[in-house]
Amino acid sequence: MAVDEENQSKKEGNTNTDAQEVFSGEEPAKINKLGVAAFVVIFLLVLIVGGTLNANSDSEDSTKQAVDSAPTSDVTDAPAPMTPPLDYSNYYFNRIATFPVCMQLDDTCNTDQQTVAEIVQASEDGMMIAYTDGTQNSIGFIDISDPMAPMKAGLVNVGGETTSLVIKGKYVAVGVNTSPDFVNPSGNLQVIDMETQAIVANIDMGGQPDSVALSPDKKFMAIAIENERDEDLNGGLLPQLPAGFLQIVDCSSEDPTEWTATKVEMTGLDGVLYNSDPEPEFVSINSDNIAVVTLQENNGLVLVDLANAEIMESFSAGTTTVTNVDITEEDIIEQNGSVTVPREPDGVTWIGTEYFATADEGDLDGGSRGFTIFDTTGAVVYESGNMIDELTIRYGHYPDARSENKGNEPENVLYAEFESLKLLFVGSERSSLVFVFEVSDITNPVFRQVLPTGVKPEGKFAIPSRNLLVVAAEEDSRADKMRSAVTVYHISETAPVYPNLVSANGDDGNPIPFSALSGLSFKDGMLYTVEDSYFKQSRMFAIDPSAYPYTVTTEVKITDTNDVLSAILDANATAVIMNNDKTVNLDLEGIEAVDDGFWLVSEGSGTVDDAARPVTTPNLLLKVDAAGVVNTAVTLPAELNAGQLRFGLEGVAVEGDNVVVAFQRAWTALGDTEPRLGIYSLATDSWSFVFYPLDTPESQNGGWVGLSDIASLGNGEFLILERDNQGLTDAAIKKIYKIDLGDFSIADGVTVQKTFVHDLTNDLMYAGGLVTEKVEGLTVDASGNIWVNNDNDGVDDHSGEQFLLNIGPVN
Repeated sequence: MAVDEENQSKKEGNTNTDAQEVFSGEEPAKINKLGVAAFVVIFLLVLIVGGTLNANSDSEDSTKQAVDSAPTSDVTDAPAPMTPPLDYSNYYFNRIATFPVCMQLDDTCNTDQQTVAEIVQASEDGMMIAYTDGTQNSIGFIDISDPMAPMKAGLVNVGGETTSLVIKGKYVAVGVNTSPDFVNPSGNLQVIDMETQAIVANIDMGGQPDSVALSPDKKFMAIAIENERDEDLNGGLLPQLPAGFLQIVDCSSEDPTEWTATKVEMTGLDGVLYNSDPEPEFVSINSDNIAVVTLQENNGLVLVDLANAEIMESFSAGTTTVTNVDITEEDIIEQNGSVTVPREPDGVTWIGTEYFATADEGDLDGGSRGFTIFDTTGAVVYESGNMIDELTIRYGHYPDARSENKGNEPENVLYAEFESLKLLFVGSERSSLVFVFEVSDITNPVFRQVLPTGVKPEGKFAIPSRNLLVVAAEEDSRADKMRSAVTVYHISETAPVYPNLVSANGDDGNPIPFSALSGLSFKDGMLYTVEDSYFKQSRMFAIDPSAYPYTVTTEVKITDTNDVLSAILDANATAVIMNNDKTVNLDLEGIEAVDDGFWLVSEGSGTVDDAARPVTTPNLLLKVDAAGVVNTAVTLPAELNAGQLRFGLEGVAVEGDNVVVAFQRAWTALGDTEPRLGIYSLATDSWSFVFYPLDTPESQNGGWVGLSDIASLGNGEFLILERDNQGLTDAAIKKIYKIDLGDFSIADGVTVQKTFVHDLTNDLMYAGGLVTEKVEGLTVDASGNIWVNNDNDGVDDHSGEQFLLNIGPVN
């Protein structure tokens, strides 16, 4: 791995600790208040950084003015003074804004209509962004003159599916697919005046355009005419004619109506699997006006001289073996597999004129889960191996549901220079991250940081003159709480804010996999959390919050070694919950650390009298020891189980001999109109119940409101985390309230009173992001600080963004 291992270990807090030790209740180091304060300072710096976005360029201008005004030398042939490049070695990117492109249709995104941002570029002054929206047959414009507050700037309908674009001067050239079907591909290159947003030229492409690239000298455009295959025909196998090709557009004229296109055939090439059907995918152009074109399904690469419209070289992208990756979809992340596959590159970018990098996404039979750097002879000078899959695991972003396919699926790459930094950006489609590498040494790229994006990042564009990077993410589904978005990042001396939760290495030497986290607890300087039913071997985790980013130090599997669960469950529930190795498959939603172990709650599965969601498992209150062995299991009273709703136990807190559990929603089959709080008395082994008054749903998208977690403040007082089931622009209720149960003699069936404590909305938009739906965990540390975390749904129909936030003290 081309990572500085010593620095990486320090950054990620690689302090693997024996499970018995970490979960034994022995007191580790207390929270480092300076570390927490540092995070707050970092966050505030990100919020105010918009006022200094051009600080570096301004500094350069000031330096240049000073040099220009210096006394002239008597030596007339002395070289002109030069401003040295700024040292950016300690500069990092942070997200400063996210613009959901549905705001082009409605200011609050109150629309179910699908919008997509796929390929994105910026105007030459860096003030305007243009992006393709294939679902709207449009080009969208976003004003980023204030990059922390992007504003919609219009949609231009072009009458077909927009696939890619470039910007030359005041013009946007966009590839438009107008194909009626797969066997009659058609399309054009339309040119739009950015000032008037009028279409001023239209050039027939003779087929279905995909990628569009502009040469650095702005004299040529190269358009990959893919003429893509029908994936439902013959299993999607090639060949499927008509064949694709490359179009070269001479755009040297300032008048787009004078631009001309030259067709370059790409059939019959060496190193191509199905050379009668090349299907060119992506194109990049270097300063020598040489284009490199990927033939993804053919596992091929082609070099084209644009000035002469001639193919120079073609070669196979080759195969590679990747080890220590998860290759089975068994609802467990296990880094013990190996694959030998063709690279099948998608995106490509030049790094200078002698090397180029490919994102090896894969398609028909391949995908290396990483990226490769080639020289112009086709020789591999670097390949990333399993690094990106491993990093996605370390950051909680690994898409386990894609393990048998292509793992994280790197889709696109971008090379850009920010002063002294030579950077390669690798976009991972399935983990929704962009990985940033320093490539000054082309044979030894060094991983620098990772950037969170919307779901399925595609296009990226760097604006070094403004110290900005923009990334477009294409997935859009309001029902699934995903909106296509363009994200803006700024590079500065501010340390990275994301990720704020990472994992140390486990006993096997690999990063501890974590995802789909739920409840939260604090004890003796450590935080504890659990994962829900997304994974089939239930685990709890210890988190060290003493340094930033916070570190998952230990995982402990929950086991029924003593057959406690087997003794109280019927055969059907046992079959669902029990694994062959005595690990359990629970839906853990809450955790509370106590002196002799942990109390956990598992949410039951299914709703009574609902044929679509039959009851398969009951709600459970469990006591486990430090090793995760279940020692006590308590079910709800039979009369409650008779009215089970699938929205069951979510949180647990303990005070003295009383264990308090929170139900997520009202069990209407019992006549309940409000969710219950259950009080289990350890002294009498009995239940009592009170009700909690929910806020009224406020979302413009409707939905429901329920409870997520509960935390004890002592003296009978508890904090309650209340949220709606909406996210992003539809999110309305993410709040913390306080209740008082007194001495726990409160009468059965009483509705408690609640007092408002804190609205989490602004906290959840930390670092320029949008509000997440599932705020799941809540706890209070020894200093009275509130902590919350979220559930990223196992990175399934989710960006995977995982956070652990210190909100500050309880008011």
